[in-house]
Amino acid sequence: MFKLFSNPHKPPKCSYCAPLFMKAYIMRNAGAVIHSHGMESCLVTMLDPLAKKFRITHMEMIKGIQGHGYYDELVIEAYPKKTAVLVRNHGIYVWGDSWISAKTQIECYNYLFEAAIKLHQLGLDWSTPSHGPIQRSQPLLGGQTTNTSQKVEDDLQNGVVGVVPVPPDEAGKQAVISALVANVEEMIKSDRKITSLKQLQGHIWRTGFEKNELKGVVFDDVPDALEKWHACGIKVYIYSSGSRLAQRLLFGYTDYGDLRNYLCGFFDTTVENKKESRSYVEISESLGVHKPSEILFVTDVYQEAVGAKAADS
Repeated sequence: MFKLFSNPHKPPKCSYCAPLFMKAYIMRNAGAVIHSHGMESCLVTMLDPLAKKFRITHMEMIKGIQGHGYYDELVIEAYPKKTAVLVRNHGIYVWGDSWISAKTQIECYNYLFEAAIKLHQLGLDWSTPSHGPIQRSQPLLGGQTTNTSQKVEDDLQNGVVGVVPVPPDEAGKQAVISALVANVEEMIKSDRKITSLKQLQGHIWRTGFEKNELKGVVFDDVPDALEKWHACGIKVYIYSSGSRLAQRLLFGYTDYGDLRNYLCGFFDTTVENKKESRSYVEISESLGVHKPSEILFVTDVYQEAVGAKAADS
């Protein structure tokens, strides 16, 4: 039982965090926001002072976070597209459509933070499907590395669905490569639209395009159409399940040359799934339009069109 004691002669004081609550209501269309100073949410941000994001995958309570399942990678970063913000050494803000949704999610987040802390104490990496030993060359919370080959390995590990366990380095380079390839092929076969797989695609494409081994193929009328729209002041953006890097490479190395000058920006699955209406709300807010109906969205996937239309309702 909780008891509330207040001074009847002293008026209530607005929380210093009120502006942050309002941001969630306005920018994320939240129905309720909960802020917690729970120990787990503070400690998990202190495991790596340089990390900019928190990653975790293959943990039971991930399915309690809106839009996620057991096999998905949950990411909390500085500018989230999800339902939470972690403030280093301070706590977490979580929002949802209702107070029940927000409460359920914050309980799941705290469970995941506690699991990450305990796995860290055991020397295990919670950000990979296998939860194997932590590779000390990588930021503990899943931050970016500067080595491209390391990025590729990280993307593979974070996106693996567990079809073939990835053996330790002691098994030999070829055994590790074979396991990773098998898992990537399974993800492609399953048409998994996960960010890590698309990031890997971008890394591979970069090498191919820069060596002139790959070319972006566009229909013959595309360059003229883009040039015409650009001249008329029509802003064109790309929203694809392929990563932003892959999109830039595709339009930067086409059989008609570099077409990126005609494009104003790129969006990928870090916004949200292309079938989710909130993806298009997020994009419209990023573009600064008053309502989504001011944007013409062209797609060959019916479910994506339905999601875009629902964003304006």
